[in-house]
Amino acid sequence: MKQEINCNVKSCRYNNKEEGMCQLQAILVSPVTGKNTGNPDESMCASYKVEQ
Repeated sequence: MKQEINCNVKSCRYNNKEEGMCQLQAILVSPVTGKNTGNPDESMCASYKVEQ
């Protein structure tokens, strides 16, 4: 199975801006403290690094 990770976060170090793809092989998704909405905003990409 081939999986892809798309990324629209321009400030992320791993974002390939030309293709809109994340260049990490895998991401770590972590819960956001205090959120229990049943929506995607309960989690965040813990692999995020600021582009420098």
